[in-house]
Amino acid sequence: MNGPEIHVEVAPELRLFVPHARRLGATALPTDGVSSLGHVVESLGVPLTEVGALVVNGREVPASHVPAAGERVDVRAVERPQRVPGAPLRFLLDVHLGTLARRLRLLGVDTAYESTDIGDPALAARSAAERRVMLSRDRGLLRRRELWAGAYVYSTRPEEQLRDVLDRFQPALRPWTRCTTCNGELRDATKAEVADRLEHGTRRSYDAFAQCAQCGRAYWKGAHHDQLEAIVERALAEFTDRGQPG
Repeated sequence: MNGPEIHVEVAPELRLFVPHARRLGATALPTDGVSSLGHVVESLGVPLTEVGALVVNGREVPASHVPAAGERVDVRAVERPQRVPGAPLRFLLDVHLGTLARRLRLLGVDTAYESTDIGDPALAARSAAERRVMLSRDRGLLRRRELWAGAYVYSTRPEEQLRDVLDRFQPALRPWTRCTTCNGELRDATKAEVADRLEHGTRRSYDAFAQCAQCGRAYWKGAHHDQLEAIVERALAEFTDRGQPG
């Protein structure tokens, strides 16, 4: 390799983003004296949303730091729990994370979700406008500068995705308070109030209901309640009293 170099070591948790040949030990990279360290890290494949600190020769530096020849760089993973300053903790999920969105809403976490592919620019703009943490498995989306904040979803399994998000951000949990369809807030409702939304068998068999104040959907403890209850109980057992305020 010709020209001046820097030596970059990526934290083990982040090496899945790095091409195989560079995953072990420090990587020697050319430096041009112009490109920022953030640009260098992203060129390795690591989204900056996953970087907790950039340490150069033992001193933490911002992503805008321009590395000089011979510097040794440690790319560290985000510390957990990750705090998102300046806004209530809210999420935005892309079209591929519908099950995760419903489970976060089940736990009472404010979660917006795009059920159609509106494109990366529109998602990033919504994240910024509404101050929502963008959750995605799309590294290109997470590299967009206009994002309010973002996080990579590491697993393809909804159970693991949920646990990872709860562990990383530790949001306050308020189960059974949000509509899993639209994210609106639920309120108690009488059978008469929701009667026009119920099948005859449901009207006959159930007496306790809730209704979404936004879309009007009715909820009751139906056939799938035990499965949902299990998801809630697991989350509460592990994450109760660890959440962020608000």
